[in-house]
Amino acid sequence: MLVTKDATPEPTQAAPDALDLSGAPESADERPPAGARPRRRAVVAEDEALIRMDVVETLRDGGFEVVGEAGDGEQAVALATELKPDVVVMDVKMPILDGISAAERIGKEHLAPVVLLTAFSQTELVERARDAGAMAYVVKPFSPADLLPAVEIAISRYAQISALESEVADLAERFETRKRVDRAKGLLMTKMGLSEPESFRWIQKTSMDRRLTMREVADAVIEQVGGGS
Repeated sequence: MLVTKDATPEPTQAAPDALDLSGAPESADERPPAGARPRRRAVVAEDEALIRMDVVETLRDGGFEVVGEAGDGEQAVALATELKPDVVVMDVKMPILDGISAAERIGKEHLAPVVLLTAFSQTELVERARDAGAMAYVVKPFSPADLLPAVEIAISRYAQISALESEVADLAERFETRKRVDRAKGLLMTKMGLSEPESFRWIQKTSMDRRLTMREVADAVIEQVGGGS
């Protein structure tokens, strides 16, 4: 069972500096069998060392490789930036940089999904965590049965959102390309006397002959024929 924060905690061991465990050798027993899916990688950030140890143990028991540990939010962001883990699990209340601010920075850089650990479940805190980009949160005290499903949900939601964002970006790029090609066709028609089919075929052929995208050819036409307008 996870060690939880008490209202009057006894002094705990000072949190060590950030640990980069990505290069630690694996024993033969720890290596996944041939053909097995590689273990997913996690970073854990918690300023109370005993709780951090329990979170690390829970994740390892759940099949994760913990590649880095941090004692504050600044270290958590640094490790996420360096290691690009599959998930970051961190406490909300940490020194130097709190967990919500760290989650926001990690989210803006699209580094990894974040699961926040908190002793509180107020609506305001939940909304702040959501706005910061956290994929899930777990209220202390919690058990492995609480933490591991939350981590799985966070990873799954993050993958879905990332795929959607990629699709939207692709659609936006295709729409912008179409607008630029239409603009270039119009210039070829008015300035060069080509028909619409001839203009399109010229852009298409030039793209193939010069190994350029149609967007690049259209941009060149707009720049040279239309004066960049």
